[in-house]
Amino acid sequence: MKNTKMLIALLLTVAMLATLLAGCGNKIDVDQYSAFKAEEAPAAAESGEAAAPAEAAAPAELSYADGTVLRMATGYNSTKTGLSLDAEVAGEGITLADGVTYHAGDLKPTWVEVEKVLGIKIEDKYQGNSAANEFDYWKERMADVDMVSGTASKLTEYGEQGVVVNIAEYLDQMPNFKAYLEANPIVRLSITGNTDTGAIYFSPYFDGVNDIERMPLMRVDMVQKLLDGEGEFAADECNKTAEPVYQPYMPTSGKIDIETVKLDASGTETVTKDYDAAGNIIEKMNAAGSIDGVEAVNMLRTYIDEAYNGYYGTERSNLFIGQNAAWDVDELVALLRCVVANPQTLNGTDTIQGLFSREDDNNQRRVDMFRLAGHLFGVRGLESRQDYLYFDVDGSLKDARQNPETYAALDRMNAIAKEGLISENFMNTADGKTKQYLENDSGFMHYDYNQTQTLYNDPSQGVFDEGEKYMAVMVPVARWQDGTEGGNYMRFTESWRSVKTDGWGISSAGVAGNADKLNAALKLIDYAYSPEGMILMSYGPDAFIKTNADGSYVTFLFNGQEMPEIADATRAELWEKASGNYTNYARQFLGSTLSFAKSQAFEYQCTTDVGREGAGHISTAIALGTIKHPELAVTENPWYMSIPTVLPSTKAENDMINSYTELTSNGKFNQAKGGENLFVNQIVSGYAEEGMGNAEASAEMVANEWGGRQYLALKTDAWTRLLNFYNAMN
Repeated sequence: MKNTKMLIALLLTVAMLATLLAGCGNKIDVDQYSAFKAEEAPAAAESGEAAAPAEAAAPAELSYADGTVLRMATGYNSTKTGLSLDAEVAGEGITLADGVTYHAGDLKPTWVEVEKVLGIKIEDKYQGNSAANEFDYWKERMADVDMVSGTASKLTEYGEQGVVVNIAEYLDQMPNFKAYLEANPIVRLSITGNTDTGAIYFSPYFDGVNDIERMPLMRVDMVQKLLDGEGEFAADECNKTAEPVYQPYMPTSGKIDIETVKLDASGTETVTKDYDAAGNIIEKMNAAGSIDGVEAVNMLRTYIDEAYNGYYGTERSNLFIGQNAAWDVDELVALLRCVVANPQTLNGTDTIQGLFSREDDNNQRRVDMFRLAGHLFGVRGLESRQDYLYFDVDGSLKDARQNPETYAALDRMNAIAKEGLISENFMNTADGKTKQYLENDSGFMHYDYNQTQTLYNDPSQGVFDEGEKYMAVMVPVARWQDGTEGGNYMRFTESWRSVKTDGWGISSAGVAGNADKLNAALKLIDYAYSPEGMILMSYGPDAFIKTNADGSYVTFLFNGQEMPEIADATRAELWEKASGNYTNYARQFLGSTLSFAKSQAFEYQCTTDVGREGAGHISTAIALGTIKHPELAVTENPWYMSIPTVLPSTKAENDMINSYTELTSNGKFNQAKGGENLFVNQIVSGYAEEGMGNAEASAEMVANEWGGRQYLALKTDAWTRLLNFYNAMN
């Protein structure tokens, strides 16, 4: 296959489109959208003769004057990740892998290239805020900007008021974007802001798509030290486990069968958890009370041997870290007890932290703890694409904040915390500092992104010694209420990539009366979804990509497709300037991956061997069907349907939704960096909120006193309109 740039660009498009459509059910024929049909032929003449079909006029091209200025209030969450280089990043000047020296305030390479390709001039107006706050900053002064960042919900809400341009009116002039939506109809449905007009108010952003996002990560060498080998575990020194608080979640008797991938990844097989033979490990440990760490490890070893009838042999660690892993939360809690009680063996100190978050004083990272809880205890909605919403098996819309099961799961997490199995600093952030547990060899497990967190395995980081390993591990087995009688013991992840919750919109006031500005803004969006634009928005300009002597891209095989390799200088620079963190490098230095469609191919090249190993286990399990996930389609069983990122609510509905202040993004369930989240608080303190004495009372308070019932009714109305819109097209 000849590695021409155009060929690779086309392959990138095909790969993205195929990925989006993978696993989808019924397809939507976008040509059936009445708003976008060519005009029908005129009615038959009175004579009864059939009229000739009308010949559709070719759509006018998006023309504009060369050098048209676009005032861009767009970026990604901070001054470092905008279109221009930040002073902290650029210093007195910084020379990048393209050989160009950039200074603070200069456009980043990706946006310099955008100016060249499109013949426009970019004026960077970005204030360095999150999408929600950036839009709030400009919403009263929209005449001062042409494009603006915002959340999908805000852009849609203000689009309905005429503040943001309806992009759908110009789709015929945007062939790349239109083709993308036609090939990926579920995306079109997800960004529809009005079911009467088919309006679209923002360009969707995909940080990868139709793939797992976050995953559990463990110090696998610690698991191996504790569980593997012949005979009993022994140690000269250990601590005692805490008095037990956590109670069994999994059965205490009987048997359950779990489909898992074979150790050699050659296929699937059934593994049996035999509670009649082994009992429940938590029940057994609890009966023993506070015990020393050596006894705890040997109890867990014996349990694994008996419960799995010797399936894992002397490599018992594979229950947690292998391709054939089948662990559940009870087994995890037992392991955490062993880890925390044996720091002398594991890291040579007196303490080690069990579960932790990347930044214990950052609410944006602390919320990952309740996301993990959802996976451990089979609770939907805790990692939703919109608020805390999901679909039940009957197709009804549900809100995790109004379900007793949510609070019961968080109460179980609080029990885990009471045993000292969640990090000290997560439990007490009074000093306002984040303990670097992973970097300091004092943390065991957290739930996060694979690429950024497994970078610490690289020798250049100086974090881990020979043989130490921090790796993604299999998604846990839990009882998921997917419509199977009594619930289905299986692996399921709600952390599934789709349209993200923010994007870029065009300011109606900014481009009013100026066709050049409007067309240039539309052209920018269209170009970003062209084959060449997709590469630029993921990789940066060609100077950062490895090429052959004839100028064609050097490629590698990624998910079955030939994809460009990054240049050697780019790879070296990524480690030098961003410690191997692809996302930070791309956003802070190149200016790519700030919006639109991001390919994971660049990120994959920057993932350590250890990172690829763990992610490979999970990818194989997904491919073989042993990890279930939401589908980007209207599915036969609605429980498996991904919630759209935005629902087409009216202004009146949005005003009412915003009046339920406890439920808004700045309310009790805030997921922003400086916010506070009730779910996190419950993990730390239990039912600390007044009136929330148990799971039922908590759900009732949200539903009845905080406007939850009305909120859900409004969201349901919007979804019903969208579903009717979908059905009318089929």
